[in-house]
Amino acid sequence: MSIEDNEAARAATEQTPLLRDADPTARPDAQEPEEASTKELIFVLSSIWLGVFLAALDTTIVATLSAPISSSFNSLSLLSWLASSYLISNAACQPLCGRLTDIYSRRWGLVLSNVFFALGNLICGLAKTESTIILGRVVAGIGGGGMLVISTFVTSDLVPLRRRGVWQVFGGWINDTLGWRWAFLIQIPFLAVSTLLVLFKVKIPVKESDKARIKRVDFLGAITLVLTLVTLLVGLNTGGNQLPWTHPIVIASLLLSVLFLGIFLYVEAKVASEPVIPAKLLLDRTVGAACLTNWFTTMTVFGLLFYLPLYFQVQGLSATAAGVRLIPQAAGTSIGSLGTGLIMGANGRYKLLSYAVMLLLVTSEALICTLTLSTPVWVPFIYFFLLGTAYGGMLTITLVALISAVDHQYHAVVTSASYAFRSTGSTIGVSIASAVFQNTFSRGLWSRFGDRKNAAELIGKLRDSLDEISKLPRDWQTGVLDTYMTSLRAVFLTLLGLMVLGSLCSLAMREHKLHNTLSRR
Repeated sequence: MSIEDNEAARAATEQTPLLRDADPTARPDAQEPEEASTKELIFVLSSIWLGVFLAALDTTIVATLSAPISSSFNSLSLLSWLASSYLISNAACQPLCGRLTDIYSRRWGLVLSNVFFALGNLICGLAKTESTIILGRVVAGIGGGGMLVISTFVTSDLVPLRRRGVWQVFGGWINDTLGWRWAFLIQIPFLAVSTLLVLFKVKIPVKESDKARIKRVDFLGAITLVLTLVTLLVGLNTGGNQLPWTHPIVIASLLLSVLFLGIFLYVEAKVASEPVIPAKLLLDRTVGAACLTNWFTTMTVFGLLFYLPLYFQVQGLSATAAGVRLIPQAAGTSIGSLGTGLIMGANGRYKLLSYAVMLLLVTSEALICTLTLSTPVWVPFIYFFLLGTAYGGMLTITLVALISAVDHQYHAVVTSASYAFRSTGSTIGVSIASAVFQNTFSRGLWSRFGDRKNAAELIGKLRDSLDEISKLPRDWQTGVLDTYMTSLRAVFLTLLGLMVLGSLCSLAMREHKLHNTLSRR
């Protein structure tokens, strides 16, 4: 039986204890679907993983390069937008991917995602102005978000729940040797190869319907969801950073996000025949808890990813050295994801494992709050490895938990919802961290140096570029470094509070059986 036949059979036979709306085409006596062989899985998934790897690596690369890029444009406040512009477009497109690729196919969704990601990196690599590089990050965010979430759909289509977890420096070095632009440009040839592989290898059939494909698309729901996310995230990222919270643009953005959210919920509940995100899915206790756990935890991790390199560079390290210190977090994420997958594959359970992982997340973040400018060089490696291990475990556990709680026909849309929470969480986390840092740093500098000669000019330069530290008068340097560290610790403590909220949300997840077969028998 081919992979295409497997998909058709699975759609007709998959069962679950929860949310089992009957599929009118389902046949109770249907033959149990045959799983794809390991060889078939390797052929299909390897064609996707190259692009996914680059999309996943993007965050670490840009986190490491944010300070050098911002300094090259003489605008340290650009750091927040380098992250947020990418993550906003991620958050806006990911919820749409589930339903749209159900209708138009996973293959063409992946091809378009690769194209957008490559185009965005090309724009960034050639950018001469701040607005151009932000545009490039928006375009890349659309593609990167699509690649990450659609790859998860493909895995869900082909792999049973119990085996799911098993299948799941560079930036700094390039900056110091070739310049930060090459960190974007060097990805394009690899993305071209990934696009061709996807085009010829991924052939999962579209879910059929009596309706024309264009009529199945929930355009009103999609538009109102995108408007909700964009207005919310723009308001949060701008407020307290580029503009005061009381500014009319900030207030209008946040109020509009509430209005669009209300319209979106009404459309999904009362109007759409195939809603982008069925509201009843999020009302399920396990799905809702898993999404909120992702939301708060990802706020913390992404806030750290963009401000830990700043901490290292304030210590006087190069971009390469700062990137090296993020390697343990990336390695830990992979190990944690694979390790929890293997454990769940062995015993078919995840609830107690979730408790252990969330405890480790809170502990590692609390340890990061103790860092100082004189902390020994080996200490952060341990803290970041623990953080990455726990984060990778959380991602795998919550994904498996929410998928186990719903019927197969909802896997793509519920995964989209999860990624939407993760994407908005990452953007909000960076925005919160940026607002805390900028406000604390500005107040600290003015309280220490406001009465000195040329204070306004020097403080303005310090807020725009890290390179200015080395150019300061000697009697300023110690005070400026202390102010940096005070501001960074305020960021770390704020993120610790968000991590605790995520851990509390995880307690609400129920235990669902993880089946060994695609038919869940």
